[in-house]
Amino acid sequence: MAALMWKGKTARFHRTNLLKLCSDVFSFQSTKFFGTKVNHPEFGLLFDIDGVIVRGKKVLPSVPESFQKLVDKNGMFRVPTVFVTNAGNALRHDRAIQLSNWLGVEVHEDQVVMAHSPLRMFHQFHDKRVLVSGQGPVADIARNVGFHNIVTVDELRKTFPTLDAVDHARRISGAGPNEKSFVPVDAVVLFGEPVRWETSLQLILDILMSNGYPAVAPPGIMYPHIPVLACNMDLQWMAEACMPRFGHGAFLLCLEALYKKITGKELIYTALIGKPSEITYHHAHHMVLNQAQSIGINHHLKRLYAIGDNINTDVFGANLYNQYLSQRKASGRVKQIARTQTIEHHLQADPSDWDNGAENCFSILVETGVYSVDREESLLDHTPRDFLPVEEKLREPNFTVPNVCKAIDLVFEQESYQ
Repeated sequence: MAALMWKGKTARFHRTNLLKLCSDVFSFQSTKFFGTKVNHPEFGLLFDIDGVIVRGKKVLPSVPESFQKLVDKNGMFRVPTVFVTNAGNALRHDRAIQLSNWLGVEVHEDQVVMAHSPLRMFHQFHDKRVLVSGQGPVADIARNVGFHNIVTVDELRKTFPTLDAVDHARRISGAGPNEKSFVPVDAVVLFGEPVRWETSLQLILDILMSNGYPAVAPPGIMYPHIPVLACNMDLQWMAEACMPRFGHGAFLLCLEALYKKITGKELIYTALIGKPSEITYHHAHHMVLNQAQSIGINHHLKRLYAIGDNINTDVFGANLYNQYLSQRKASGRVKQIARTQTIEHHLQADPSDWDNGAENCFSILVETGVYSVDREESLLDHTPRDFLPVEEKLREPNFTVPNVCKAIDLVFEQESYQ
């Protein structure tokens, strides 16, 4: 596994070493897996949402009709299906309700993986005091994934009003009444892009440079800084506009550049989750297996198909996870692959869970979102810093189709499923 959690002076060193463990990409042959039609799926589906199912809040054409192919006459899913999004501004329950309304089929929250969902496994941070950044109900989201001691950027700004000085219209010159009693922050959790970037960038840097206590100027650069857990690395995403919009990856890029420029040192991520990180696909894989059991599928699910619109997250992430599965199968033990990762115990929580686990994960690129044959920039390498360097093969989809309807048809054809 790579880019899950690491410690050290720079993340790049570890990333390079880990990529050497997995130098060969599994080569997929475009052939059908069965000669005759079958009624019992031996595969699971992972759907991205933005740019695949919707653009902003507008459902893409033919999407509801396409998902009718995945349910039985009672409207229940007959194919194990999980929705994997890098969005981090909502609770799973709320996103499941949205999906149900968009698709015309009932989607349960256990079928939804948000960018922050894998944070449930980071038990070692749940009792620490964390600063959370993003938009939407960030405090509720933090509590929902297990954090108990939370401070938001808005709360931090109210405690230290003089720290936020960019917007002259809301600058405050006096100190806050609770500055001296402020309890230091132990870690920073970045859920998604905030609304006021200048405020969040300034206050997050203040926390990192002051070892979590910005009431007093530090005597020097506090390094390594306190842990940073970041969700969602999308540089861009596709909404209603004709061109992609900034994603949380753009905010992270600003944070990395500012920290490096001010301190002369690299910003260290204790964990990067959300696509393309393998831990997100591992989490989604586990949920696919659980859903398969819930709909009465007890046989081996051999393959996963990940459908997305972004080469640098959806395709790269699926191919990276396929690489991991191939290495896992070859080694027979997760520990041999994840030996250098401090999170490996989470990956081996219950080895019996993987008795029916998939052996491959195939990437399907759709042309309804960030990727477009008409936009040259959609082919550029926007890979997050800590995943570099990237083998170009990992950015090549196994299949490219016009839309999600064609993607479902393709999977059914490959699997000879009816």
